[in-house]
Amino acid sequence: MDKRNYTAVTEFLLIGLSQYPHLQMLLYVICLVMYLVILLGNSILIIISILDPKLHTPMYFFLGNLSFLDICYTSASLPQILVNFMSEKKSISFTRCALQMFMSLGLGSTECLLLAVMAYDRYVAICNPLRYTIIMNKKLCMQMAAWTWIIGCLNSLAQTILAMIMPFCGNIIEHISCEILALLKLICIDISLNVFIMTIASIVFLITPLLLIFFSYVFILSTILRINSREGRKKAFSTCSAHLTVVILFYGSALFMYMKPKSKESKTSDEIIALSYGVVTPMLNPIIYSLRNKDVKGAMEKILFRNLFFRKI
Repeated sequence: MDKRNYTAVTEFLLIGLSQYPHLQMLLYVICLVMYLVILLGNSILIIISILDPKLHTPMYFFLGNLSFLDICYTSASLPQILVNFMSEKKSISFTRCALQMFMSLGLGSTECLLLAVMAYDRYVAICNPLRYTIIMNKKLCMQMAAWTWIIGCLNSLAQTILAMIMPFCGNIIEHISCEILALLKLICIDISLNVFIMTIASIVFLITPLLLIFFSYVFILSTILRINSREGRKKAFSTCSAHLTVVILFYGSALFMYMKPKSKESKTSDEIIALSYGVVTPMLNPIIYSLRNKDVKGAMEKILFRNLFFRKI
């Protein structure tokens, strides 16, 4: 494309879902309620995992990381989305767009790795229970959690810089947030390098962790089936069911977004999937872990009972 068509961009217009003006208020209310549930639910999980000594285990350490990550992930883009739902000019500055893209992509990449780490934790707990506390020691857990954050952020930094230094032919993003796939459509020059790096990142952060999770659960299932007692099998599987449900929700929407055939035109379905990926899944995570986990429910009841008891006194 001719260089005369390049545009010096200082802000972007986010026009995703703007073709439904009569739904803007409804979408605002729904997303606001979901955001409050995300903040409340994940904050409660973090607090009880800190306050209850019984939850000072690798599984709940990683769950606390996941809850904190979900709060950060939704806070990176959802407040701006809420503002845009109620604004006539749905704009975001160039710098804020870059920061939003960096945070969303980095935290999404981190979650992919963290879910694989959590699957490995369940694999060790069920397949090698006698050595669980030795293998999953505090130092290893801290290192594994730290590296998921570092690697995820480095991937995001590279992709964000490479995208934002490119020349743009316009500033209208057909999406509800500064999502990298939507932004790449505005770049005037060849984006083969961007696409190549994104493909490598998709393999590293989507396919590879998913394969690790799959093989972890193959070994877990094999071990569970060898347990003689029905109660033992049920107890072993109950420790994994919440994580497996979260994996299916997260990777289902992520794979649809990043591995499906690319289209030059934005589709409403892409924006709905983006909302599901960025809002619905983080909202459901604490609910799933609370409903499917007796330890979490017990800790919540104990802390609530303790607070109510002391208030009466």
